[in-house]
Amino acid sequence: MIRRDRTRRYDPRLTFSTFASPGTRRGNERAGDLGLEAARMSAACRVAPVHPAASSLYLIIRHDPNPPAHALAGARPAPPHRPPHPGGRMKTPKRLLPLVEEGLIDEVISQLMSGKEATVYVVRSGDSTRCAKVYKDAKQRSFRQAASYREGRKVKNSREQRAMEKGSRYGREVQEQAWQNAEVDALFQLANAGVRVPQPFICTDGVLLMELVTDAEGNVAPRLNDVDLSEARAVELHAQLLKEVVRMLCAGMIHGDLSEYNILLAADGPVIIDLPQAVNAAGNLEAPAMLERDVDNLAAYFGRFAPALLDAGYGKEIWALYEAGALHVDTTLTGHVEQDTTPVDLDAVLQELEDTRLDEEARLRYEESLRSGT
Repeated sequence: MIRRDRTRRYDPRLTFSTFASPGTRRGNERAGDLGLEAARMSAACRVAPVHPAASSLYLIIRHDPNPPAHALAGARPAPPHRPPHPGGRMKTPKRLLPLVEEGLIDEVISQLMSGKEATVYVVRSGDSTRCAKVYKDAKQRSFRQAASYREGRKVKNSREQRAMEKGSRYGREVQEQAWQNAEVDALFQLANAGVRVPQPFICTDGVLLMELVTDAEGNVAPRLNDVDLSEARAVELHAQLLKEVVRMLCAGMIHGDLSEYNILLAADGPVIIDLPQAVNAAGNLEAPAMLERDVDNLAAYFGRFAPALLDAGYGKEIWALYEAGALHVDTTLTGHVEQDTTPVDLDAVLQELEDTRLDEEARLRYEESLRSGT
């Protein structure tokens, strides 16, 4: 068995290899001995034991008087191109086989990326090139379903809701299905509202088949964080994405994890992706904070190229307009919001708390009376 030594080559004319003999298996023993003997007989090689105590481990030094140019330059040769599978075609992943059998996918072209929640493949469906997002099992995901994201989501019936609250095996299955359905529902809802998201086609067996976002050359569109921007381009893209955030909120949705890592720069502008954690703006108590965090993430990234964006307060302004019922898709934003300086009526707050306490005590007494039959 010969193993390449990965240490630095001090002389480009010399190649060092370590040789272990005999082989670890009976079938390899004879081949190992022949390989060592061939090295000993070669005029270009010198064989020496690595250590006197290691009689079966040798160092083979091969001398090449005319090394290739890349060796003289101190660079390692590029590995030969080998197709990932025979014939250059990728083997169909197990999770995609049902879609192939149903005719939804004709061929799996390549793996596009593997993230914290899913693996994405480029596939061919008829004459169209699309992408298939294969959701990872909950045990394999590094992204955890925080309760703040699940708040406000509905399930089919009360039995499923109780199972999710108890955390039973069935409840975890329902929760996992709800987590996957959340992105599908969000994509259809936002696409219908005109938000720039990939067009979804179908979700089945934990696989979401959707549009492949491409750049001007027809290649897979790069993520925003992989693109170098001028100040003017950064300001332009920031304004476009703020409009998409507003359009999402007008449709009742907040992304919840928006950043430069889940925005693709397509030929005709930015496209927002990765929506399993999208929340209902009206049904989640943390919606204001999530919206402000999404907007602040955009400002922090584009502020690297256009520092003036760091001083704006678009998140608070957008939510204030939404709460007041004055937010529309064509609303002009200023980045400033007037602070409410009205003094707090502390007595009124304390009275509200006391009224709530009394109401709760009355409810508990009523439930006790029903149980006791009095």
